[in-house]
Amino acid sequence: MLESYLFVYLLFAVIQLLVGVLANGIIVVVNGTGLIKQRKMIPLDLLLSCLAISRICLQLGIFCINLNVLSLTEFTIFPDNFAIFTFVNELGLWFAAWLSVFYCAEIACIAQPLFFWLKMRIAKLVPWLIFGSLLYASIISVLHSKHTRILFQKIWLDLFSNNATAQIRELSVLQRSFLVIEFSLPFLIFLFSTLLLIFFLGRHTWQMRNTVTGTRNASMRIHISALLSILSFLVFYLAYYVMPALFFSQIFKLRNPIFLFCLFVVGSYPGGHFVILILGNPKLKQNVKKTLLHSKCCQ
Repeated sequence: MLESYLFVYLLFAVIQLLVGVLANGIIVVVNGTGLIKQRKMIPLDLLLSCLAISRICLQLGIFCINLNVLSLTEFTIFPDNFAIFTFVNELGLWFAAWLSVFYCAEIACIAQPLFFWLKMRIAKLVPWLIFGSLLYASIISVLHSKHTRILFQKIWLDLFSNNATAQIRELSVLQRSFLVIEFSLPFLIFLFSTLLLIFFLGRHTWQMRNTVTGTRNASMRIHISALLSILSFLVFYLAYYVMPALFFSQIFKLRNPIFLFCLFVVGSYPGGHFVILILGNPKLKQNVKKTLLHSKCCQ
């Protein structure tokens, strides 16, 4: 039987799962409805839909980790399917990186030839970026499925047993380096484009600070809202990288409150990002409201 604080954590994990699936599912439904009505989908909606689908799968995978940690499922279930989780996770990280690049190219104005070229072609590049991400994540998952499974199985076994008897081969330094580079590459792309966008929005908002009336004031409020949304997502994205590093380093014991907190923060990333997107994007918020009202009328 679960202890009281573990039962409370399980309750929060279930709520987290429902919020994550609902927030991402709304994006898929809204964009899918638009595709059916208009027979086409703009590049941003396509990228958001692909990201939302990957986030739903990631949210389900994180919930399985929670069940595994709470000993509500068999210990071997998650390590044996870690290649699938690696594929979904890698795919979601790349989609998030390309979303950041898309926003940066569409919003920021930088007098650089390469940036201008990207700004003019980013919409046409989106399908190719999605296809390239799918291909890259598939190849990485296949090539390194054995190595990532060995690494994760060792960590998982050490967490669940202080007297582990299974002999698991250690990864070489080169293999570990490749794994770190592969997972760091989308993070670096995301970080660069996000910081560039934050710099541009911050500078633009600072230049408009003395204007308090008219359309410029409304524009400044939009910029501030966008800036806060990007900063919030940056915090989520950084936490998603930092927290796994903390509990995979085995500093905290399994089911320790701090360990569970780290795991909860990781699980908040897939749903939290899209909640921020919906609340911070007036057009997206309006489309969500229309879809929800339409579903109520149909009922």
